[in-house]
Amino acid sequence: MSIREVPSMSPWSPASQEQGVLLGREAERASLDRLVGDVRGGESRALVLRGEAGVGKTALLDYLAQQAAGCRAARVAAVESEMELAFAALYLLCGPMLDRLDHLPAPQRDALATAFGVQAGPAPDRFLVGLAVLGLLSATAEEQPLVCVVDDAQWLDRASAQTLAFAARRLSAESVAVVLAVRTPADETELHGLPQLLVGGLGEADARRLLSSVFPAMLDEYVRDRIVAETGGNPLAILELPRGLTPEELASGLVFAPGRGLASEIENSFARRFSGLPPDTKRLLLIASAEPLGDLVLVRRAAERLGVSL
Repeated sequence: MSIREVPSMSPWSPASQEQGVLLGREAERASLDRLVGDVRGGESRALVLRGEAGVGKTALLDYLAQQAAGCRAARVAAVESEMELAFAALYLLCGPMLDRLDHLPAPQRDALATAFGVQAGPAPDRFLVGLAVLGLLSATAEEQPLVCVVDDAQWLDRASAQTLAFAARRLSAESVAVVLAVRTPADETELHGLPQLLVGGLGEADARRLLSSVFPAMLDEYVRDRIVAETGGNPLAILELPRGLTPEELASGLVFAPGRGLASEIENSFARRFSGLPPDTKRLLLIASAEPLGDLVLVRRAAERLGVSL
């Protein structure tokens, strides 16, 4: 992850996603457009996107990154395995900004440096760490507006979640946006009180259009309606679940096994397709899944060590 100026066609926003998962998201995109406009106009904004797995939160973050051309962008995805590591996610987000650490008052600078392991010291005061992050974001945005994006925020370690929420609540006119995407249901409380945007399933017409884009001529109207109803308009479920079904299952219109939730069904669909891949392909996907930051150079080196050709 790095802070950078977002190009006009960001790699975070492939056209296929906008045509598929972003279908029918005019209201959500308008909200993000207003947020970017406010930040460019000198205001600061915080926003929490909430929705179930596969509903399109990441695609909306991709859209936000594309619209934020000319802004500095910092984007991270929280990692479930690091939830017990205090300040792990915060360091990923703020680490590239630490060249501005000297802009902070000494108590805040020392607290943040200690929290990030830059210097030794006793456990820092969380209030000072929060003030330091607020100051660091403000200092970074002095040159150009700053858009901070956190995906999978339900997996933030508690210290990072509390600190980001603390800073986000106190932003005013710094030209900073803090946008977090949270999977529901989630029991986190640190982000309560921040402005929310609920991302639900697609409307019936848009869901049918999306399904038709994947299976344009295979399904009769009854089966199409059944799949749309059972997926609840979830875009990822509409795009992915039918791919793992047999012709007989498609003909029946039955997408779910009894008693299983949507997230489990999506994961099972991917697992079934994964099981049929060649061994080297499976190994390469395992390597990629173990590298949470998407560092292609590191993935390539690990694959070569294991004798896997890209």
